[in-house]
Amino acid sequence: MQAEIITIGDEILIGQIVDTNSQFIGQQLNKIGVAVYQITSIQDDEQHILNALKEAQSRVDIVILTGGLGPTKDDITKKTIAKFFNDDKIVEYPEVITHIKGLFAKMNHPFKEIQRYQAQLPSKATLLMNHFGTAPGMWFYENETVFVSLPGVPYEMKGLIKNQVLPRIQKQFKLPFIIHKTIMTYGQGESTIAEIIEDFENSLPKHIKLAYLPSYGRVRLRLSAKGEERIELENELNAAVAKIYQLIPDIITGLDDDASLEKRVGELLKTSNKTICTAESLTGGKIAATLVSVAGASAYFSGSFVTYTAAVKNKILNVSKETIEKHTLVSKQVALEMAKGAKEKLQTNYAIAVTGNAGPTTDKNTDNLGTVFIALATDSKAIVEEFNFGQPREKVINRTVSKALEILQREIL
Repeated sequence: MQAEIITIGDEILIGQIVDTNSQFIGQQLNKIGVAVYQITSIQDDEQHILNALKEAQSRVDIVILTGGLGPTKDDITKKTIAKFFNDDKIVEYPEVITHIKGLFAKMNHPFKEIQRYQAQLPSKATLLMNHFGTAPGMWFYENETVFVSLPGVPYEMKGLIKNQVLPRIQKQFKLPFIIHKTIMTYGQGESTIAEIIEDFENSLPKHIKLAYLPSYGRVRLRLSAKGEERIELENELNAAVAKIYQLIPDIITGLDDDASLEKRVGELLKTSNKTICTAESLTGGKIAATLVSVAGASAYFSGSFVTYTAAVKNKILNVSKETIEKHTLVSKQVALEMAKGAKEKLQTNYAIAVTGNAGPTTDKNTDNLGTVFIALATDSKAIVEEFNFGQPREKVINRTVSKALEILQREIL
């Protein structure tokens, strides 16, 4: 069973917004055994939409569109879909009018006639009521292909996918199981890992695939199995995971159950009833922002200091002027004093501190571009590690964030 996702909107093509809808839809379809064959982004143009629908129908079983369902003249999706289905007529759905009026009444907004357009849909559409907004979704079944049209607003689309689209797909089709196991590794590159586990990868049966997912400082190894018997697939995947553990035990940090590194660190801190703070220079608060992106971070995250200059490092964190003058701002000594100063100020169990040269120029010292020092102060000791993350600037900053959280996780464990 294969699906294609089509996102409609010039704002995606010109980079004004990031297409997170396709990512979410793809994840949800995969969970119920539907493989995404292709993701397409197209303009708000009638012929472009018609061509995309025709091409998708020729290669997949399910076509899901998002976007173009608003009340304004540039939202042409409904009329174009009606034309695609042999010039289907547009009719008004009274229940949608009632729903919109109810939403507006709760917000003390008057119902305007322009909103009536939201209730005008192709007659062949099965209505998918949007309980989070005014634009309903639509379901069509034509020539053994399902077509679903959804609003582009992410939280509205998500509600319709979870509550209406997925249950309908599961009811209409007999779906296989698709199961994933993802192994988290740190400290080795993709090519090195591939060389070590080459024989294992070559021995995998056709229904089990291995994918390498590299990012800053880490590589995820995702094993995917597809078949009709769930228990058999799970047993095969567990056996494959065990073999990888035997081949690269030193660099595996665990299985990724859709949990990010920051989420796993947060869970470790919460379980051990420990707290953390950060003192950041080159990362400008990004480590703190990453930690607090996890819901419930207030249970373990106390605060952060962004001390970009020498004067602020001295005034806020008590990094001595002598240390800075002797060793420069980018040094293990400064990183250690930053970590100790932050920990003392906020009385946490752990404190991460980072200082470095992200580039593209150095800061009045001779350190190489990309040089970073990451310090961690705990209740019993303080450690510091030196890295060179190369260039460009964005890579240095992102790898520093990733490595800092990795060091924290390792220390907690």
